[in-house]
Amino acid sequence: MILKGEVRAWEAVGVGLILAAMAFALLQWGIEGVVHNRRTETLPDLKGRSLPAALDLLASLNIGLRKEGSEFNSAVPMASVLRQDPPAGTVVREGKIVRVVVSQGGETVLVPSIVGLPLRNAEMLLRQSRLALGEVNETYSLRFEKGVVLSQEPQAEGSVERNALVNVTVCGGAPPAGVLLMPDLLRKNVTQAQSWASASGITLEVKKDKASPFPAGTILSQQPAADSSISAGARASVIVSVKSGNPGDSEPAARYFHYEIPQGSGESQVRIVVSDKYGERELFNGLRRPGSKLDLPLQETGGAHAKIFLNGILVDERDL
Repeated sequence: MILKGEVRAWEAVGVGLILAAMAFALLQWGIEGVVHNRRTETLPDLKGRSLPAALDLLASLNIGLRKEGSEFNSAVPMASVLRQDPPAGTVVREGKIVRVVVSQGGETVLVPSIVGLPLRNAEMLLRQSRLALGEVNETYSLRFEKGVVLSQEPQAEGSVERNALVNVTVCGGAPPAGVLLMPDLLRKNVTQAQSWASASGITLEVKKDKASPFPAGTILSQQPAADSSISAGARASVIVSVKSGNPGDSEPAARYFHYEIPQGSGESQVRIVVSDKYGERELFNGLRRPGSKLDLPLQETGGAHAKIFLNGILVDERDL
């Protein structure tokens, strides 16, 4: 037998459930009304636009933007939109958030030094550096063996995009008869330059530098540069040291450049370049085993700087 109190309680619960259902339905109706009353917009194409420009464009449509990540891409400028979600052309309502991935531009790498390396070794080094061998030109040289890289473009230590081409000029051997090249006269005695100029029909102009600490007669710089093509009857010039001081002054003590090749699994191509106010010159270029030591006679005028390359990679710099 059901009591009247229990009936009333169940009636109260039923009424509450009905009221709750009505409230929920009203809430849903209100939310849908608000949502469906919002304007719809067609998403523009944001690819290639800078982030500020993309933000301004979407803000005018009352649409938000969120950066989801970034990727390397050489086809799209750095800090510009690479892709978007939803894609361009999608119809959305106001308040929608568009997610974008931003371009970091092309991935950049450093160009190794391949001057002085055989062409095959140079190409392998470029591949290891995520670069490619470009145009190969050939010219004669008095300083290098056939097949050795004489120059490169872009220059070593420059920053370029990944997979960029590096153009080189390689040695085609010594010049044939009738082709005259400027020899490398740096740090040689001026009498050698005068003998060469006389035999080759070149007019040699000799300028003097009294402030140089090098022994008298040492050639400090030359024009044209070594291996430049020159014809009989042309003019060349050198700057030579004229050591000043009192007669009997002792020569400065010999200096040596010391370098120890790091331990490793195989031989390394070691190249040491020294630059001073007279220009840049190669102090050493050759293969050496791990752990071997170099002690190279060094003449420098103060303010000189040395760069050490191992397998084309700059590994050390020193002020001398």
